[in-house]
Amino acid sequence: SLESLLAKDPLPEDWQEDTRRGLSVIASRSESLNRFMGSYARLAKLPLPELAAIDLGPLVERVAKLETRLAVQVEPGSPVVHELDRDQIEQVLINLIRNGVDAATETGGEVAIGWERRVNTLEIWVRDGGPGLSNTANLFVPFFTTKPGGSGIGLVLCRQVIEGHGGTLTLKNVAKGQGCEARVVLPA
Repeated sequence: SLESLLAKDPLPEDWQEDTRRGLSVIASRSESLNRFMGSYARLAKLPLPELAAIDLGPLVERVAKLETRLAVQVEPGSPVVHELDRDQIEQVLINLIRNGVDAATETGGEVAIGWERRVNTLEIWVRDGGPGLSNTANLFVPFFTTKPGGSGIGLVLCRQVIEGHGGTLTLKNVAKGQGCEARVVLPA
């Protein structure tokens, strides 16, 4: 478009403004493509989990304290030591808490994290008091985002990490009130 604009003789009166606008679009798309390529590279190179016995309580407490925009409530379950990749699970919990806080700040809601040991599973949940999910169809579609400046890989990476641990990750609106619950279910 810019090339055809500059090829006109004589140049239109607003050619400089159109050129600036065109260059701005090019710069914006270049930044977006750069973020996309970086995100794609991270998504494509997820390593296998390096499992070790991890005490879940202190891990959850530490991750909850990393969030500074809002105090995250920790609702501890029974003491649990589980075979996990500490770094990967930590990143999953950071992402889920960050998403919860992003949502809760829209409504003035709260965020809580907790866990429970069941017969054959360990379940970790993050609940927020945000507006809830309006559309769940694209939650795990790579590079789909509703956040300005978002990459659309956070939940996809979280799901890949959890599946690498043999588990599942689900998101759903809470049954009572408003908000969303992210639930990680790992085999015991």
